[in-house]
Amino acid sequence: MNLILVAVISLGAIGLIAAVILYATSKKFAVYEDPRIAQVAEVLPQANCGGCGYPGCSGFAAACVKAGSLEGKLCPVGGQPTMEKVASILGLEAAASEPKVAVVRCNGTCANRPKVTQYDGVRSCAVANSTYGGETGCTFGCLGCGDCVTACQFDAIHMNPETGLPEVDENKCTACGACSKACPRNIIEIRPKGKNNRRVYVQCVNKDKGAVARKACTAACIGCGKCVKVCPFEAITLENNLAYIDPAKCKSCRKCEMECPQNAIIAVNFPPRKPKPAETATTANATKPVAETSKTETVAPKADATVAPKVETPVVEAPKAEIPKAEA
Repeated sequence: MNLILVAVISLGAIGLIAAVILYATSKKFAVYEDPRIAQVAEVLPQANCGGCGYPGCSGFAAACVKAGSLEGKLCPVGGQPTMEKVASILGLEAAASEPKVAVVRCNGTCANRPKVTQYDGVRSCAVANSTYGGETGCTFGCLGCGDCVTACQFDAIHMNPETGLPEVDENKCTACGACSKACPRNIIEIRPKGKNNRRVYVQCVNKDKGAVARKACTAACIGCGKCVKVCPFEAITLENNLAYIDPAKCKSCRKCEMECPQNAIIAVNFPPRKPKPAETATTANATKPVAETSKTETVAPKADATVAPKVETPVVEAPKAEIPKAEA
């Protein structure tokens, strides 16, 4: 009995001493955390997508507080409203940020880029890209396995079964960049939405020479440089047989779109183009002779009202009657 009591008292004493030591150690080596970090983290969407460039929302909150400035910092999920809340907590000014969206820079549909092989491996773009060049002749385009769809936390990107390409829902996309990071071929780019949600970009990433690229995909950029020559704002550069439009310089004049022989330059959310006056006049002149011909064939010739047709009426002589002579 005494042994049990001694053991209990000993264990209790050891636990008490250990607790005192741990408490003293925690106080001595405690790391101070600014309470504003928790306040900032509370207004963040807690998506932990990494689109801000920091490890989760808590890392972004700590960076905002410690930096003492919000310049160059943006929560892509929360956008400008969230950054204004963060600025109000920290007593700073939130810089205006331009909304962005994910853009799929590949137009290699099933019609433009027919398959030459069949892939029966793991349905993963990362695995497919590391093992072979893809089911088509283009080694730069979309692999179609849907890694970007799996990476998106906001259900903003889906694979189109008809084209075999991913499509982005602009209303759901937060431009977090998860899909762009998941794509092993870097065909998904985070670009500014543009004024009135309109933007122009090259929907191709093929860096092969023109003939090779054209053979692999009928909608590929062939690096002809015509778009570079017609751009009045020097927004287009040509490097490694591929044209690229700088969204910061582009003014959406769409001259490059009309000049591209491959239709590889895409203009999104623009109204339909109006026909030019010269084109309208040419079309009218081309159709005019046909209209006149049809009019001449359908209208009957007019008769001359001044000249009456001469009708010959036969003259019939009446027989002469015999008058009886009176007798003398």
